[in-house]
Amino acid sequence: MFSLLADKLQGVFRNLTGKGKISESNVTDALREVRMALLEADVHFQVAKDFIARVKEKALGEAVLKSVTPGQQIVKIFHDELTALLGGDSAPLDITPPGRVLIVGLNGAGKTTTCGKLANFLKKQGKAPVLIALDLYRPAAIEQLATLGRQLAIPVFVPPPGATDVLVTAKLAAAWLAQTPHNVAIFDTAGRQEIDEALIAEVRSVREYLKPQEVLLVADAATGQQAVSVATHFHEALDITGLILTKLDGDARGGAALSMREVTKRPIKFAGTGEKMDAFEIFHPDRLAGRILGMGDVVTLVESAAAAIDEEDAARMEAKIRNATFDFNDFLEQFKFMRKLGPLEKILGMLPGMGNLKNLSLDEKQLKRVEAIVLSMTPQERTTPDILNARRRQRIARGSGHTVAQVNDLITRFNEMRKMMKQMPRMQKMMSKSKGVGLFKRGGQ
Repeated sequence: MFSLLADKLQGVFRNLTGKGKISESNVTDALREVRMALLEADVHFQVAKDFIARVKEKALGEAVLKSVTPGQQIVKIFHDELTALLGGDSAPLDITPPGRVLIVGLNGAGKTTTCGKLANFLKKQGKAPVLIALDLYRPAAIEQLATLGRQLAIPVFVPPPGATDVLVTAKLAAAWLAQTPHNVAIFDTAGRQEIDEALIAEVRSVREYLKPQEVLLVADAATGQQAVSVATHFHEALDITGLILTKLDGDARGGAALSMREVTKRPIKFAGTGEKMDAFEIFHPDRLAGRILGMGDVVTLVESAAAAIDEEDAARMEAKIRNATFDFNDFLEQFKFMRKLGPLEKILGMLPGMGNLKNLSLDEKQLKRVEAIVLSMTPQERTTPDILNARRRQRIARGSGHTVAQVNDLITRFNEMRKMMKQMPRMQKMMSKSKGVGLFKRGGQ
């Protein structure tokens, strides 16, 4: 997400920070490039205009122009303003009793899948969520929600066959809720291909009856300029409490996030980052601003790593590194660990200055190649890599179905990794603090 915008903004800031002196002229030139970058990223023109005006006013302040590091001061201003634009007022999900969450949006935005992801997220937080199917126009949506409920072991209210009145169905759901143990109820509503009065009237009637604590608009991050219209209409009719952006993993522009947040003045609460049920995370404006500006997002990286590996595994690996006994069995574990964290390009985007690296991925094909080569080694070869001479490498290549060159390449990468570990005396301290982030650093090299 935001890769096109991030590339252009980081280029502009490299030029600014490289100047010994900042003037109104080069600030204006830089802001002109930023404005074009925002528009190309599908940020609404008025949102872009207002953003640039706020940044320009602060960037041309006397304190900045006379600063020892004016370029860095301007980057900080951008970070702060971008954080505010993305939702400096971000707030946690309100699930105070009765804990009702109404999910609304257009067809195709991913409402039903998002309901499942949100329920899964809350279940992991120790909550007891239930799902309510109120999309009476698409039988497939009801079946999809029921299927997700079975997969996640979460109760689902399914409307009676032939139900057509959404308000009557909502009342049936309320009666079902009274008999079903839960502390959060997530309601999936109908959408349309585009906004119409019938859709708005229907959802409004449900909102008035349920009186939910949260009304969350689910929107596709690739909506583009239509984002402002969609967000405005839903907000005016329903007084939404927040936004959930979907498909952030596939949209290179991401301007919808900036535009919808700005026109509704409502926080983006969650982000869908992939197809899997756990590809769903709390939206942190300051962290995303850091990623866009090339500052990275180490906090999220540490959280992801900590969730992907337990302390016992981390402690065992720490001991191996400390004693220089890291072997090919551990190497294979690291590839699998990296795969748990997600696409390599996404992980690199969380490291300062690394977001611009292209054509990096850790796909199934690569993992299978590593597995095949390592598993073709004898137990002794895996634990004592230094004995891998030319004859052994030829045998491993035949056994794994790969070339000797591919085997050599893997061994070279392994040796480089071990060498790097010996040059990182603070690795033990980092691992003890972040559980899994040390492992990431090895796997990501």
